[in-house]
Amino acid sequence: MATTGNKNINAKLVLLGDPGAGKSSLVLRFVKGQFVEFQESTIGAAFFSQTLAVNDATVKFEIWDTAGQERYHSLAPMYYRGAAAAIIVYDITNPASFDRAKKWVLELQAQGNPNMVMALAGNKADLLDDRKVAAEASEAQVYAQENGLFFMETSAKTATNVNDIFHEIAKRLPRVQPSQNPAGMVLTDRPAERAASATCCS
Repeated sequence: MATTGNKNINAKLVLLGDPGAGKSSLVLRFVKGQFVEFQESTIGAAFFSQTLAVNDATVKFEIWDTAGQERYHSLAPMYYRGAAAAIIVYDITNPASFDRAKKWVLELQAQGNPNMVMALAGNKADLLDDRKVAAEASEAQVYAQENGLFFMETSAKTATNVNDIFHEIAKRLPRVQPSQNPAGMVLTDRPAERAASATCCS
């Protein structure tokens, strides 16, 4: 139901994680309600947008699905810089992808937006028989709690928790909006300032 005084929030969201962890499948399921069994690897990054109504706000996610291959790692800051939210995705059947997810968390904590809402997604939750990374009350859950992330296991294939993780991010976003800025969080990277600093002393 629409309410008066709705806030419109544009939120840049980035997905990070190993190749094959299911980042593109999560986005495709969330944005289009589709699942492709054999998803081609993302090259560089892919862009999607999706709008959600949450509480008294309308959140438009501007979603950057980044490539997981190491050769694209140097491009990642271009996508997560200024992002309001990030989903770090790992594959519950692949412990190495969980270790890599931890490195992404460290990088975002060091270089990302300090108010960024971060979610840890243990994807491929439909493959329970092949699970290698434990969830509740164990490694992934504890790690998320210790590092200020919220944690969900997801399955792009069965749609389990896919919408939920984006809704939870959307619910958390308005809490980090500066109260003096009614238009919502400023998500631009202030290129004018950057250009000025680059030319001031040449």
